[in-house]
Amino acid sequence: MRREPVEDLVVVIPGITGSRLAVDGTEVWGPSAGALLRGIATFAGCVKALRLPKDIGDGHPGDGVVPVGLVPSLHAIPGVWSPVDGYSGLLDWLERTFALRRALPGDRPDAPVNLVEFAYDWRLSCRYNAGVLASRVDEALGRWRATAPRRAEAKVRAICHSMGGLVGRYWVECLGGAEVTRQLITLGTPHRGSIGALESLVNGHRIGLGPVAVDLTVFSRSLPSLHQLTPDYACIESPEGLRYPRELTTALEGVDRALIADACSFHEEIRTAALDRVKRGGSDRLCLPVVGVRQPTPTTAAVEDGRLRLIETIEGKDEGGDRRVPRFAAYPAELAHDDTIVRSSFANHGAIKSHGGVREDLYDWLAPAPAVYRGTLPAYPLSVRVPEYLAAGESLHVEAEAATAREGSDALAVRATVTAEDGAEVEARTLRNLGGGRYEGAFRDLVPGAYAVSVYAPPDDIGTAVIAPTLILEGDA
Repeated sequence: MRREPVEDLVVVIPGITGSRLAVDGTEVWGPSAGALLRGIATFAGCVKALRLPKDIGDGHPGDGVVPVGLVPSLHAIPGVWSPVDGYSGLLDWLERTFALRRALPGDRPDAPVNLVEFAYDWRLSCRYNAGVLASRVDEALGRWRATAPRRAEAKVRAICHSMGGLVGRYWVECLGGAEVTRQLITLGTPHRGSIGALESLVNGHRIGLGPVAVDLTVFSRSLPSLHQLTPDYACIESPEGLRYPRELTTALEGVDRALIADACSFHEEIRTAALDRVKRGGSDRLCLPVVGVRQPTPTTAAVEDGRLRLIETIEGKDEGGDRRVPRFAAYPAELAHDDTIVRSSFANHGAIKSHGGVREDLYDWLAPAPAVYRGTLPAYPLSVRVPEYLAAGESLHVEAEAATAREGSDALAVRATVTAEDGAEVEARTLRNLGGGRYEGAFRDLVPGAYAVSVYAPPDDIGTAVIAPTLILEGDA
């Protein structure tokens, strides 16, 4: 199969929890295929050691933790972020589709490599990791440019998932990365934050039952990165209307006032730098966002007894999103009122980089030739609701809703398939029709592990399915 030529350096930047971490050569976070639950258990045992000291700011704690690669398979730390599909599928597809090559074990330092996996310590500030990215790109781009005269003007094309887009944006807009960047593609990046991150900080989370339970709350509250994912928009209900998180930090238990204030400054730095760059004549098409739409997505919250109750509307309007990031929050500042370059996706946040439609967008942006016809949008885009975590023994309930403006949306044969982490199909069934374009079904007796739930409406192509990762834990999730 012919691969499309790419003369630039392609850098893949994962989201939070998407990089494997090690201490003295021993991985403390890096679930491999089939080992997600063991990965969480291993990580949970290291939580105290991995907790960051107060006032870490944009520094490194010097605790010996180093990133050693991207997480290949589905991964999640309950209470820190939602389940996310791994990055091996994206990297393999990039190498199959384009003339790209990753570093291989035993390669010489000067081996021509133009596909770079940027692993980073996702516990730390996005500013810190943007500085590490700057050094890594400087080295890798210089080496790539030196491999052939025609590559002397090569630039960077960054593909960033979730929080990786914030790391990439800070490097581009605030650390001079725009000079060597051709494209910064963001997949489900919370450019204006996510209410789910704030909920994780306030409500906390425990894994397991009884004496074996592990409380990750103190660990997650120590992370500058998680604070930098909190909303940069008014999202907390109050008698005076919606308020910013920074305006209510005294009422929200567990939220570090200084880290929230710093997170606001972080987003303001990016926004100001991006708008100033465009005002000076820079391209407003440097950042190319893929934005999740139509999935049920928490957008605001109410404070009840010191905890947050998530709400899927804002001022009465359902904006939708990718289940984790509201649609409007995935727009970079310079494109806030421009839909001409933004690509929409019906994918779930954790699986957005694996969705067929998103792969088409990546092909169109990376391929040097004009885009070719590669399929159509699904006839019946579906909004899907699947729990992110379940305790063993609980039924996995799947709900889907079709776009009711389309004729026939109330008479579909909506199919749901549950696939195990190793790719084996566990069970498939047609969901029950509830009328009005709504469908539901349940899968029972699933053993603990990681699963992907794919939902689509035949005769649409299964490649258009909405994919929702879910995790079944031992004991109480």
